[in-house]
Amino acid sequence: MKLGTMMLRGVSILTLSIGTATLAIPTMVSAQTVSKQDIVVTANGRIPVGEFVKKANMRNPRISPDGSKLAYLAGKDGREVLVLVDLKNPAVGAKLILAADEARDSGDRTMSRFRWVGNNHVVMTILSREDLGSGVGDFGRLVAYDVKSGKLVQQAWRGAGANASNILYIDHDKGEYLLERDAVTNSTERWGFPEVVRVNVEDGKHEMVQRTNPVVRSWSADSKGVVRAGFNRDRDNGKVRMLYRTGEGDNFKTVYNEADSSFTESLPAPEVFIPGTNKAYVTSNRDGFDKVYTMDMDTMTLSSQPVFETKGFDVQGIITDFDDEKIVGYRTFDGEMRNVFIDPDLAQIQIFMDEIFGKNQAAIVDYDASLRNVVVAAGGNTSFGGFYLYDTQAASIRLLDWRYSKLQDAPLNPVVAEWYTASDGTRIQAIVTYPRHRDRKNLPVVVMPHGGPFGALSATNQTEPWNQPLAEAGYVVIQPNYRGSGGYGKAFIKLGREPGGYGKRMQDDLNDLLTVYGGKGIIDPKRACIMGWSYGGYAAARGAQRDPEVWKCAIAGAGVYDMPLMNQWDKNNLGRFSEGFQATSEDPEAISSARNTGGPWSPILIVAGVRDQRIPLEQSRTLVSNLKSSGKKEGTDFRYIEQPKGTHNLPYDDVHMQWIEEAEKWLAKYNPAYIPSDPDKAPKLVEF
Repeated sequence: MKLGTMMLRGVSILTLSIGTATLAIPTMVSAQTVSKQDIVVTANGRIPVGEFVKKANMRNPRISPDGSKLAYLAGKDGREVLVLVDLKNPAVGAKLILAADEARDSGDRTMSRFRWVGNNHVVMTILSREDLGSGVGDFGRLVAYDVKSGKLVQQAWRGAGANASNILYIDHDKGEYLLERDAVTNSTERWGFPEVVRVNVEDGKHEMVQRTNPVVRSWSADSKGVVRAGFNRDRDNGKVRMLYRTGEGDNFKTVYNEADSSFTESLPAPEVFIPGTNKAYVTSNRDGFDKVYTMDMDTMTLSSQPVFETKGFDVQGIITDFDDEKIVGYRTFDGEMRNVFIDPDLAQIQIFMDEIFGKNQAAIVDYDASLRNVVVAAGGNTSFGGFYLYDTQAASIRLLDWRYSKLQDAPLNPVVAEWYTASDGTRIQAIVTYPRHRDRKNLPVVVMPHGGPFGALSATNQTEPWNQPLAEAGYVVIQPNYRGSGGYGKAFIKLGREPGGYGKRMQDDLNDLLTVYGGKGIIDPKRACIMGWSYGGYAAARGAQRDPEVWKCAIAGAGVYDMPLMNQWDKNNLGRFSEGFQATSEDPEAISSARNTGGPWSPILIVAGVRDQRIPLEQSRTLVSNLKSSGKKEGTDFRYIEQPKGTHNLPYDDVHMQWIEEAEKWLAKYNPAYIPSDPDKAPKLVEF
C-alpha cells in the first residue's frame, strides 16, 4: 500500500553506532495484563494531559510480503524504537532493531523510516545530523536489517554523496530495489543531481541504472522498475521542470516547465504509471478541487472526466496495490479522513471491520502480498484502540497491541466536524472536541488553529494531538479549518491568500467561532483562549496582540512573530521564489506581533525549540526581547520557555509533555476549566 512518498537529503556516513541495545523491548499484547477495573477507572476519571502525548506502544506497523513478520515503532521510556515480531510465533516477543528518535545535535544518528524488501530484510533510512557551517542538515543512508542473521548491511554506501536514501521501486521476489542517490565517485560538483542504482539487499552491492542529468534533482520509476520521469525546481523563479520518456531506452524530453506564482495550482506529476501505456494517474485541481485523472504524459493532457472525486472536497491521495501497478482505493476527506477502496476484496474487508468495530472506527493500514494477513487500526475517533491482525482465510482477528497499554480501549472525548458561518458569510468547517465529563453548556473554550497554514487541515480522526488532553481537562477545543486551509478546493485556499487575509481575515475566522458557539450556549465567549504550534503559534500571538479583549490568554509554540525577518530567512534558505509563499500581505510589519508589542496584550505563553530547523529561534527571542522592551513583565504578561532538546516536531516525550503540561498550567492560571459558578466539578485525576 502506498500512501505517500518521503524525500530525504543525505551525505556519507562513515560509521554507524547503535546506542540502544540495552533497552528493554515491549512485548506484543503486553496490555492484556491491565485489569478491567483499571479501564473503568480510566473511563470515569480524568486522565492527566501528559498521557495523551507519550510515545505509543505501537505505531506505523508494516507487515512482510509473506505475512510472517511485522515491523513497527514502539515507545519505551520516552523514546521510540523500531522492533520486529514473528507473527507465527509471537510468544518469542519483539526484537529491537534501532532507535528511531529524531536527531538533535551535530553528530547524532537515528532511524527515520523503514520498509520491507522481500521477506527477510527491513531497509531503514539512517539520518546523520551534520554541521554544514551555515547550519545543520540531515544526511541519509540506507541500512538493511537481515532478519535471519540479525546483522546490519550497508546499502550502496560506496561512492555515495549527498543523498542515498530514496527508494523508487522494489522487487520483493528478487530482493532488489532502485535507489536514487547523489554520488561522488568522480566529482562532487553534481551534488543534488542524483543517479539511480539497482541494489541487492543481501549484500548492499549496486549497479548503475540511470546516470545523473544536469537538470534533474529527483527521479520517478514505474511498477516495472523503469525510470520514467525526472524533476527539477528552480529556487529563484519557481519553475518546475519535468522530463519524461515512454520506456526504457527512449530519450527524455521536457514536457513541463512552469511556475505557479499563486501557490495554488497542482503540479501534474505522475503518481502511478499505467503499465503498457504512456499514461499515468495524477491528481489535479483543474476544476477547482483535487480529483484523480489519467494524463497523457507526452502531451500533458488530462482525461475529460476524473477517475475519482469527492464532491465538495479534495481527494487526499491514491492507494495502490502491493506492486504499485493499479489503484485499489483513494484517501478521502469530508471532515474525516478515510480510505475508500475500489478493489472488491479490500472493500469487503472494510465492510467486515465496520461490522466488528463500528462504522468508520477501523482502518486498513497494511496487508501482505496475498491479502491473507491484513493489519487494521481500530478505535477511530471514539476510543484509544489498538492494532489487529485479520486472517482473511481463517476469518479470524486478534489483537496485536493497544496503542497505549494503560488506556487500552478507554473512550476518547467526542470529536465532530461542524460547519459555521464567518462574519463575512464564508462557510467554514471546524473540528470540535467536547469534554466527555461535562454537559455542553456555557463551557470554557480553547481555539486551536492548525499549522501550515495553506493546504493543511484538521480532521476528526487526524488532528494535532492536543485536542484530547485539553478536552479531558474540561475545555471545549475547536480546531477551525479557516480560509486558506486544504481539503476544500482551490478557491478556499485563495481566500486566505487574498490581500487582508493573512493575519487579518484569517484571524477573524477564529474570533467568529466565539460568536457562533457562544450564541448556541455551548461556550462562554468570555472564557476563551487561543493556542497553536507553527502557524498556529503565529495565530495565537497575533490574537494576543491584535485582539486582547477577545482572548483571556494565548499559548504560542514554534511560531513566526516577525514576518520581515522570516521572509528574509525563507529567501536565503529556500530561494527567492519561496519568499512569497506565506503571502504576508502588503504590509508584513503590520501583521507581525513582534513589531507591535507596545499596546495591550493577552497573557501569552511562548515555547520554542532550540533545534527547530524550520522556524529560527530568533523569531521567539525577538518577540520576547520586544515584549520586555515594551514593559511587559515575565511571569505575568508572558512566560518564555526554550526547550534545549526541542525541534519543530516535538519528537520526545519530555519536550512534548512539557509543552502540553505548561499549556494546561497557563490555562489554569488565566482561564481555569472549572470555576465556582460552574454546576459541575472536575472529576478525580487518575493516577498512573
